Amino acid sequence: MTGFSLRLARPADAEAGAHLHLACWHEAYTGLIAPEKLDPLLADPETWVASWRRHLAAAAPRWLAETAWGELVGFASAGPERMAESPLGLELYAIYARQAWHGSGVGQSLLDAAIGDLACSVWVLEVNPRARAFYARNGFEPDGTREYDDRLGAWEVRLVRNEVESR
Repeated sequence: MTGFSLRLARPADAEAGAHLHLACWHEAYTGLIAPEKLDPLLADPETWVASWRRHLAAAAPRWLAETAWGELVGFASAGPERMAESPLGLELYAIYARQAWHGSGVGQSLLDAAIGDLACSVWVLEVNPRARAFYARNGFEPDGTREYDDRLGAWEVRLVRNEVESR
């Protein structure tokens, strides 16, 4: 599938971005996260919209993948690592593409825009083979750090990548 472009999100994208985020979570995590944990997180779209508004108002960059007809089909965001003992300084906070766009290059384009070839860390569900394979193809490896996310009821692992020499 082709026909998308990338751009930075603007404050006016908060509502559409939040609904994209919700749809991506539903598609990515149904079957990986227990419904009693996932369903309540997806039940309040206004909370997601408010979070997107705060994030965009803080001028933290979020990259959007958008079709030629204006549909948002993916997003990514990165910034300073949130854990003090993190080794690399840069963390990929989120990267998602709508399921219909998996395998289209959207995810790779978003990753390249958000972090380029820089050293980076990312947290991923331990039981998410699709995401883990994507990160492995991009040079990310587990560093042995593992954390239980009570909100999701699942284990997450930290993956790290040193700077990419050349592609």
